[in-house]
Amino acid sequence: MTREAGTVFDSRAATYDREFSDTQIGARMRAAVWQRCDARFQPGMRILEVNCGTGEDALHMARRGVSVLATDASGAMLRVAAEKIEAAGYRRSVDLRELAWEDLAQVEPGLFDGALSNFGGLNCVPDLAGAMRALAGCLRQGAVAVLCIMGPVVPWEWAWFLLQGKPGKAFRRLKTGGAKWQNLTIRYPRIAEVRRALGKEYRVLRVSALGALLPPPFTESMARRHQRLLGALNSIERRLETVWPLPQLADHYVIELERL
Repeated sequence: MTREAGTVFDSRAATYDREFSDTQIGARMRAAVWQRCDARFQPGMRILEVNCGTGEDALHMARRGVSVLATDASGAMLRVAAEKIEAAGYRRSVDLRELAWEDLAQVEPGLFDGALSNFGGLNCVPDLAGAMRALAGCLRQGAVAVLCIMGPVVPWEWAWFLLQGKPGKAFRRLKTGGAKWQNLTIRYPRIAEVRRALGKEYRVLRVSALGALLPPPFTESMARRHQRLLGALNSIERRLETVWPLPQLADHYVIELERL
């Protein structure tokens, strides 16, 4: 996330895990991203994580023998992450650094075997092409970046908020120039826009859906009442996650890139 976003997310650090990571839907979404990380990142690799939040992903990778430079623009998020990682005994495997997307030039070039940006950090970036160039500078040739980005077309969101009589929220992701949230502009690029922003420095390996059949996190109250259905939808989505048009209709999509 950007420095500006880091200030906003300072206020969410204390409650983020309770409100998302530890929920029924949030845990399933994170597990789906971990499956892709496990497929791409092997023990002994060094991975750059941008917008690491409270350290859940960094800790998962560390437990698998992966070394992580976990960065975030929110100092409060990093303090939560540090306590969590220290308590789990993986402090030597995870280096935490307060760093925004626009500061990636401070990272030693070509050092990393892969990168992770989870759950919408790139949606806070005004210059997507610039962010991707900065990330490319950190990665060695052949490194894989796993990026989880919020998409613009989410039928679940349309139905949920229209039934509540909130058309503004239902279609906020379609607004030209992005949607305002807590003094930030959140942008929702289509997969095709991300592809254009990559330039000649990456090739796309895989794109998958996260929250097309699985309902989005804001439906947690409903999900708790229908856990068997939630599990079934998640299982079906994991089997079909790369099948068109699911990635185009998902709350998030996971795009995996090779650094050329």
